Amino acid sequence: MKIGYARVSTDDQTLDLQRDALQAAGCERLFEDKAGGAKAERPGLGEAMAFARKGDVLIVWRFDRLGRSMSELVRLIGELDAAGIGFESLAEKIDATTAAGRLVFHVFAALAEFERNLTRERTHAGLAAARARGRKGGRRELSPEKQALIRASADRPPAEVCKALGISRSTFYKYAPSRADAAGASMLHTKRESQQ
Repeated sequence: MKIGYARVSTDDQTLDLQRDALQAAGCERLFEDKAGGAKAERPGLGEAMAFARKGDVLIVWRFDRLGRSMSELVRLIGELDAAGIGFESLAEKIDATTAAGRLVFHVFAALAEFERNLTRERTHAGLAAARARGRKGGRRELSPEKQALIRASADRPPAEVCKALGISRSTFYKYAPSRADAAGASMLHTKRESQQ
């Protein structure tokens, strides 16, 4: 069975082009997602992969509809292959059910691994160069002025101070430890009361 999967990144984009291409390719069942962002959930993809059985072929309009990165694409196609499910991309005209298509994906997997290794090496080299210049990682210290404003804001709610200074709540409590202790004690007291 041919199973189609379509995805758009935002709600204002339309799936019509992908639907038409997948139906023209003979897909008997379509699964869809409207998901943006690298970590967005894709329930449609999960349903498609759960629905597919050995011998089925999952078809997408383009590679980037299945995986947002080369490594994710290779991982997903590896999962499909391990389950005996084929994969086809219409725009790139690659059919992973053929020997030539599988060869292309082995090349993709090697390129993805190469890319990961290069990124790792560049990161380590950059960190070593920064350490050699006396710089260390982590967030920068707040200016003495902002630190003083935090300490002087004992009567204001933390959310208000954070918004005014453009800082996170964790940064606020880092420079106002007495407020952090008070907040922790208050939470502990509330928890104990609810347990009684």
